[in-house]
Amino acid sequence: MKRFLCCLLCGCMTLGLLSGCGSNKDEGTKETGDKKGTGKQETQGDAETVVIWHDGDEGIMDTIAHCVNEELKDENIQVTFEKKSGLTDQLQLYGNDEANGPDMYFYAHDSLGMLAEMGILAPITDLISESDEADMLPMTLKAGTYKDTQYMLPVYFETLLFMYNKDLWEGEVPSTTDELLAYMEQHTDTNAGTYAVVNQHSTAYNVAPIINGFGGYIINDSAEPGLDKQETKDAIAYNKKFAALQADGDYNTVTTLFNDGKAEAIVGGPWLVTGIKDAGINLGIKSLSEFTLPNGEKLAPYSGVQGVGVMKYAAENKKEAITSVLKAMASEQVGIDLAVNANCAPANQKSYEDAQVSSNEMISAMKTTADTAQPMPNIPQMSVMWGPAESLLAAVNKSGDDVEKAAKQYQKEAESAIADMQ
Repeated sequence: MKRFLCCLLCGCMTLGLLSGCGSNKDEGTKETGDKKGTGKQETQGDAETVVIWHDGDEGIMDTIAHCVNEELKDENIQVTFEKKSGLTDQLQLYGNDEANGPDMYFYAHDSLGMLAEMGILAPITDLISESDEADMLPMTLKAGTYKDTQYMLPVYFETLLFMYNKDLWEGEVPSTTDELLAYMEQHTDTNAGTYAVVNQHSTAYNVAPIINGFGGYIINDSAEPGLDKQETKDAIAYNKKFAALQADGDYNTVTTLFNDGKAEAIVGGPWLVTGIKDAGINLGIKSLSEFTLPNGEKLAPYSGVQGVGVMKYAAENKKEAITSVLKAMASEQVGIDLAVNANCAPANQKSYEDAQVSSNEMISAMKTTADTAQPMPNIPQMSVMWGPAESLLAAVNKSGDDVEKAAKQYQKEAESAIADMQ
């Protein structure tokens, strides 16, 4: 995932297992760090064990493990999460190792293409039916699909939001980006170091809502860079108007400005919430999908989806147990527990019918954003696109380079970088 997303993992705040599947924490997660060759157990007592590797938040994994194990206790199936640093490297080493590898893995969707190309994953559709996923948000299912094959079951997701200080913002938050720009012009004093809105204006992930909304793209599903596409150039030129009214744009700068009360609003994600609350800010949240661009389209941010994939050998040798685990993970109760206990936005749409989930302003805003959000490309070539895309944005926003000229230059760099991967 893009730099900071890798470690933020939904910015989730573990509050303890308070509802849903129960309040007594299950012994479903164990820390293994960089330990290699764990030697999987086929049974734990009388239960068949399914080992899932991850590198995420222990509280989130505890929540999932507790709920799934409670659901499957009558089937004598036990899910065990093992934390691995450098998870993708570990999967490259042990993904085909039945003795020392995992049965499943839990990770962000943008690594999917690389793992699928290694030939270590089994299609999810070989194990569960379409009806088992009928309640999933379509965007999350798309994230788990690579080359028309679904390899990942989505569990929760994250995306950018418009987050504002209710004590500083004047009036209603606008419904169009042009109106937002006008508000910024009236409420920004760069000399005084105070801003209406701050954003990482030269970070590709943060500019993607405008690029995607304009119909442009950083890279498409056919691994073709789109930095010199007219729609992308138009979006970058439009973003420059906002960048001129914002601070330098790096993560620490914009976060500090907002938390210190020197910015009325920030474009950010759930990973910011803990710091915002610690700063005592009266936080309001609006979905980016509620802002209309000049072309009549909505802002369309990238989304990161967290989910589970299955190793080929596990699908072949533990099919019944793996199928049961997948069905349990797809349940609305797992989504409810994650929302209530860890502040995560569920992939299962039915989870939002729960009163505790629907009353969460941030989670509800993320569900709204799922209508226009686009999963970050999960093709391997995306990994070399962040550099050229951000060099282009920096050249335009910070150095004042001509959009046409800069787009042509960095499109060539992107094409060369992709060619070098072959």
